[in-house]
Amino acid sequence: MAKMFALLSAAAITVFTGSTAHAGPTLDNIKSKRAITIGYREASIPFSYLGGDQKPVGFSLDLCAHVVDRLKADLGTPDLQIKLTPVNSSNRIPLIQNGTIDIECGGTASSKQRLEQVSFSVSTFASQTAWLTKVSSGLKTPKDLKGKTIVVTQGSDALGIAKGISQDDDLNLTIAQAKDHAESLLLLTTGRGAAWVEADILLAGMKADYSTPSDLAFLKSNYGTVYYYGLMFSKDDPDFKKMIDDVLSKLMASGEFTKIYDKWFMAAIPPKNINLNFPMTDALKERVAHPSDVVNN
Repeated sequence: MAKMFALLSAAAITVFTGSTAHAGPTLDNIKSKRAITIGYREASIPFSYLGGDQKPVGFSLDLCAHVVDRLKADLGTPDLQIKLTPVNSSNRIPLIQNGTIDIECGGTASSKQRLEQVSFSVSTFASQTAWLTKVSSGLKTPKDLKGKTIVVTQGSDALGIAKGISQDDDLNLTIAQAKDHAESLLLLTTGRGAAWVEADILLAGMKADYSTPSDLAFLKSNYGTVYYYGLMFSKDDPDFKKMIDDVLSKLMASGEFTKIYDKWFMAAIPPKNINLNFPMTDALKERVAHPSDVVNN
């Protein structure tokens, strides 16, 4: 991420204009403006979040720094400006669709439904659904949630997942929607929700960053569906997707991707020097060995 902000510090705020040969709508737009606008999350540890100096850092942003390097080389724009725009679960897809941001470097899972609206890169992460609760609640498994209020983050896949679990397991859950992950954690820790359902890694990150992590615990569950994350950008722009996929695939082939992964998932990270100790799963190892954007859900 230091690399990303070295690039930022050298960039002016003014947007320049110019001409370019056709290279796809997004690439043409980036070259014309001599700028790329990156969407980032403020509380999606360790993918994209605010560090101790309130500047965005994270795994996905490090990957996007390599995309920026490639853009500068391919488009002949060594002075390419980087503009950072905060996004959340609710507005990230609309901001891609209306062109406010060129690429989201956050923690977003691809799905067949989302692929009708936007495009995703080859997979950069694989997760499964989990539940976080307070140790003091005494809850042990999702079945213990029957009739209770649970928390999801607005705009997250977790809303549909929670509804499905409630119906399939006859839990009769009341679902409270928070505006972002930080508010979801607040609703949980203040007792306004018995549990928070979300991707396992996002919950692990929020738990590790909590003031007293030992107060929180995961419910024992085993959901088989794997959700694949990727960098997100405009739909129907094959040139832009091809470039991004090539950057990521080469990082995977060289071993650099694994180094970046270990930096954020297996080592101390800012701002509290916590270590998520979250080894690469077999599902992600397979995608690193054979890059793919295929999703089944």
